[in-house]
Amino acid sequence: MAVSAATNLEPIFEPVIEKAGFNLVRLRMMGGAARTLQVMAERPDGSMDVEGCAILSHALLDFIETQDPIEGEYEIEVSSPGIDRPLTRPMDFTRWSGHEAKIELSDFVPTPKGDRKRFRATLLGLDGSDVVIRDTSLGSTDIKFPFRVLVNAKLVLTDKLINEDLKARAARETQE
Repeated sequence: MAVSAATNLEPIFEPVIEKAGFNLVRLRMMGGAARTLQVMAERPDGSMDVEGCAILSHALLDFIETQDPIEGEYEIEVSSPGIDRPLTRPMDFTRWSGHEAKIELSDFVPTPKGDRKRFRATLLGLDGSDVVIRDTSLGSTDIKFPFRVLVNAKLVLTDKLINEDLKARAARETQE
């Protein structure tokens, strides 16, 4: 069953990714004539290393070879989300609460200084299916918007984020 690049690919690839022992962070088809299927994933503990990328690449290539799920030619790229990771799932806004992010929305949301689509703000989590942020450029104003209007969100590399990442790595190493 081949699908075009415009079709939502996550339901096709997510079971393969999970069976290989990873969680999908982001999947997207990029490029024009030379297309790349970008698969960003991590282990359930949030880690991802070169070995994990290789394991997942092999699982995906085996699946693609047998199922041929996408029409045409394309390259596959498997990577870690990185420390300044994209925020793609509602649970990301809870998990990374307290950290700074750059956020872009499809719709304008009202703020005390006018309607805006772009923010650099501190994540405060979720209120039902709405994302809650605090934009410090607006004082201590909390802003709420539906998750569905999110176009792009990414953590900002800060000392706080680096320190949390280092602590998590050290904790994983002591468990091994």
